[in-house]
Amino acid sequence: MAYRETEKMRQRKAEARQRIIDCTYECVARGGFRSARITRIAGLAGVATGTIYRHFDSREDLFAEVFRLATQREVDKVAEALATSDEADVRLEKALRQFAERALRGPTMAWSLIAEPVDPKVEEERLKYRKAYASLFETAIRDGIEEGCIPDQDACQSSTCLVGAIAESLVGPLSPTQAGTKPAATTDNNDMLVDTIIRFCMQGLTGTRR
Repeated sequence: MAYRETEKMRQRKAEARQRIIDCTYECVARGGFRSARITRIAGLAGVATGTIYRHFDSREDLFAEVFRLATQREVDKVAEALATSDEADVRLEKALRQFAERALRGPTMAWSLIAEPVDPKVEEERLKYRKAYASLFETAIRDGIEEGCIPDQDACQSSTCLVGAIAESLVGPLSPTQAGTKPAATTDNNDMLVDTIIRFCMQGLTGTRR
């Protein structure tokens, strides 16, 4: 007689899988991918280590899934900022500010998503999501060119430059450092940093001082 999985069993497996993902996300948010050890994740999720590999083929597959989920949340926030009725240059400025401010509020997770050395499968996801950000920015730039609030330019290339500029400008501030090597971040310092980043990006895009 063929084995048939019941709905209750499928639900329990789905719940276990979600716990594993949630606990991995928690580990990454607290200490980056480097701190997300399988034994620790299993303990937090209340499952055996082998159970994790019944849901994910490898540690890299689990990390790639968590990376996708975490980054999609950030992409969605940028998309929300670009979906307002403001002129395109204002929408772009809001979207860039959203990106930078959220990164600085959650520096460990942001560092993990933007710059932490990761396995090749996770790096592949990072490249995909950089393209996703660039695609959103490109659409807004094209809108701005049509509206006349952004000078005519190669929107595809400019959007890629925006992604590179804002990501690279945050690498230093987000980078994990040993205690005492730099002053603790403050709200005022973060505000000044975000303003500087946005000013640079928008001046490069529009050719005018902000």
